Amino acid sequence: MARHKKTAADLGAWLCFEDEAGQGLRPPKGRTWGRRGHTPVVRVTAAGTKRVSTAALICTKAGHRPRLIYRIHLDRGPAKGRRKGFTETDYARLLDAAHQQLDGPIVLVRDNLNTHVSRTMRELIAARLWLTVYQLPPYAPELNPVEGVWSHLKRSLANLTKHSLDQLTALVKTRLKRMHYRPRLVEGLIAKTRLDLEPP
Repeated sequence: MARHKKTAADLGAWLCFEDEAGQGLRPPKGRTWGRRGHTPVVRVTAAGTKRVSTAALICTKAGHRPRLIYRIHLDRGPAKGRRKGFTETDYARLLDAAHQQLDGPIVLVRDNLNTHVSRTMRELIAARLWLTVYQLPPYAPELNPVEGVWSHLKRSLANLTKHSLDQLTALVKTRLKRMHYRPRLVEGLIAKTRLDLEPP
């Protein structure tokens, strides 16, 4: 990770970590209070494959507050030949938006998802001179602070019944927006990785 840090510092760039996750209409299970002998029951009426996919970036740079930038993709159910989650073009749009918001070059660190390493994605990266990309080692979620975003988000959605994809989308957007405006939380997620991100 020191090599990524040096590159970001040398370029005067933002160091951005990227990851994606999805949430269906069935709520994550969580602990709750209930009367002794009466187990609380959350009735789920929605079924099927509908889900909200979210891609997020946690961006950090010395002397600036950390940023959480995200995009949402809706999968309204089966459709032949259509990808359920984010496509290479969707990821490129997220990076373009981040570049515009951050107003500077980006060093991107992310996992080895097939969409991230495809030929189409490599071509999209090559066309963006302000973007440098590094892959995380396989099976290293503890090095990516965005994993903490998903953990925080899913805890906040625990036991909440959503009856439609639109209702779920509104909840996810509200929770992510709250995190976006809490830079100390984002700092905590970065600190939890135990990575030394201070420039040498």
